[in-house]
Amino acid sequence: MGQSFLKSRLVQISMAAAGTAVAGEFKINPFDGDIFRIAMGSSAFLLFLLLMRRLPYVITGVATGIVVLLFRTAMDAVWGSGLTLLQSLTSHFSAMVYYMVFALLMNLIKSRIDSFHPLVLGGVAALIDLLSNEMELLTRLIVLDSATFRLNEWTYLMAIAVLRTYFTTGVYSSISVSQLRITQREQTRRIEQMLGFGSGLYGEVFYLEKSIGTLENVTLSSYELYRNLKAEEGMPRYSRQVLEITQQIHEVKKDSQRILAGLVKLAEREVTGDMPISDILRFTVKSNAKYAEMLGKQISFSIQHTSDYTTDSYIPLLTLLNNLTANAVEVIQGKGSISLDMYEKEDNTLFTVTDSGSGIPERDLELVFEPGFTTKFNEEGVAATGIGLSHVRDIVHLFAGEITVQPASHSGGAMFQIIVPTAQLRKEE
Repeated sequence: MGQSFLKSRLVQISMAAAGTAVAGEFKINPFDGDIFRIAMGSSAFLLFLLLMRRLPYVITGVATGIVVLLFRTAMDAVWGSGLTLLQSLTSHFSAMVYYMVFALLMNLIKSRIDSFHPLVLGGVAALIDLLSNEMELLTRLIVLDSATFRLNEWTYLMAIAVLRTYFTTGVYSSISVSQLRITQREQTRRIEQMLGFGSGLYGEVFYLEKSIGTLENVTLSSYELYRNLKAEEGMPRYSRQVLEITQQIHEVKKDSQRILAGLVKLAEREVTGDMPISDILRFTVKSNAKYAEMLGKQISFSIQHTSDYTTDSYIPLLTLLNNLTANAVEVIQGKGSISLDMYEKEDNTLFTVTDSGSGIPERDLELVFEPGFTTKFNEEGVAATGIGLSHVRDIVHLFAGEITVQPASHSGGAMFQIIVPTAQLRKEE
């Protein structure tokens, strides 16, 4: 792993050095002759340092300076500049010094780059560019005995440095913003996965808790039957059989409790925090729009909410709305519409899920919340599975709320309405 890491660093340093050397050939000469040239290499090198923050800046600067020196010397030989090897090396030696000094100064602010505002970062980089240019000029004065610059040339040089660094930091900021958006999209996708997982898990935990309660009651009833049979004469065989059944039911209950404990721990680890009601509605629509698309249905969704607040009970609330909306998707044939509405009335919060499906016959309106009731069968006649409206009602009751269903006259389908005391949902500030 250490060798692979070192190899990766060497490759990145080589890329930065080579890229800077090549970019340096795209240049302008603001002064007469070739005493000092403003090249894109400086901008490229700054961009490499900003993007490759994990690189050792000083080593990268030394490597880049050497590569630039050798690259420009080689270019002189290829294009026949008329300079000897020593003259060419001497001519470009100051460029090597520039990149080394630039990297050294950038290393001083490396740990604070993220804390700088883009405008401040551009100004600091411009100052570093000017100081590096001064060291390059000083090197030229020593090595080549060049003439000093006039004041107007220094002013022009500083203006170029400011423009060049602000252009580079602007490009860097744009790249950073793009990366941030990609990261946010990935985080949003993971949050949506977590919400879908949490909603499904909550429904399963609720099922299991209710089943364990049923098993507990069955165990007590079975044991009571065993005691009654045992007290009767001539019933020993039946009493033993009932006792065995009681023991088996008890074992099933214990296994279910162990599974429930694991699921509760998983839910507590995965599902934390709080969420605005508006986000819950949007996620419900988004997930069920995908569900409708998967079923090959063209369904338009709409959301209306006249109030919004944060709740830490978003998983059970999402479970309710998601299942009611999924039911609406399933009853619509081909094309249709579904609307989710939320508003506050006095001390209650009301949610409605309205669809344009075939509706519920009046004779079934009082039965839809009974255990085992369903109107959805597949082509083989097998009843649909899911959380079931009876369990939806039970979850609503946990919030001390009520759920009702009635025909939706304006859409021809059904409208489910959930009424929950706002105090049960609103997170205390």
